[in-house]
Amino acid sequence: MTNRNTQANKQAARERIRAEREREKKKERLRRQLVVAVSVVGALAVAGGIGFAVMKANEPTGWEAAKEAKLVTPAHTQGKNGTEILIGDKSAKETLEVFEDVRCPACAGFEQSAGEELVKDIHEGRFKVRFTLYSFIDTLQGGEGSKNALSALGAALNVSPDAFLKYKSALYSAKYHPDEREDLYAKDSELLKAAADVPELKANAAFEKAVRSGTYDRWAMEMTALFGRKGVRGTPTFMHGNKKLTMDKIPQQQMTQAQYNELARANFRKMIDKEFGPAAGKDGGGKDTGKDGGQGIAKGEKDPTG
Repeated sequence: MTNRNTQANKQAARERIRAEREREKKKERLRRQLVVAVSVVGALAVAGGIGFAVMKANEPTGWEAAKEAKLVTPAHTQGKNGTEILIGDKSAKETLEVFEDVRCPACAGFEQSAGEELVKDIHEGRFKVRFTLYSFIDTLQGGEGSKNALSALGAALNVSPDAFLKYKSALYSAKYHPDEREDLYAKDSELLKAAADVPELKANAAFEKAVRSGTYDRWAMEMTALFGRKGVRGTPTFMHGNKKLTMDKIPQQQMTQAQYNELARANFRKMIDKEFGPAAGKDGGGKDTGKDGGQGIAKGEKDPTG
């Protein structure tokens, strides 16, 4: 082999080696670019996943979420967000306001002793009653029974005002009302147990569905936001216009439950007669509306208490 051929062969070999190195470099650059691209995509996916997880963790749950839920107001309500529960003969000239909290033991004591007197006055057309229901005991004692029971009362009110009155009475009854330290009404099963004693609600599939699905949870939050309305921060409270009504205190002495209930009814009757005048059968006042009692007021009628 001549020297020229030898040099040519060496040059060709060097060119092949150089070309091969260039190809390897290109492959390495492409590999690195792919690794970086995949890493970026992975990092973005992880960041997105973390961001989504953080976002989900910060989303409100339970009753906080209920504040943002779609507002569904029960039938037989009026006013802003359906927070005016005004029950009684629409021709009644006067309006009594009653403030209660379903977990309140004092409210339960009133309902168990004199609650029937209040319902009787409603049905006789003596006055309408505007109910304002709070849930401050959930805050004081912890839990959510007041709010949950209020939502269930909304479901009962959607059935009828009479169903609402009967169900409220059942929830406050000695048979079902728990100690305020027990959050039993946070359980839908307990609320439905009390509803079984109300003919309009017993085996009522629509009512049960509304309770279990929390149809009126947002409405309950709107109602409980009225806390402090007219300066009322304790329950039970009774008002006529801007005037707070007071009942005589029951003497601290030993007595039977029947004697206590009799005194409580007498004190309630005295308070009401003093404010609204004597009832029917006592020099006039009121009228018997029979089946028409407790049917609410005409849609759009202005609340006379403002």
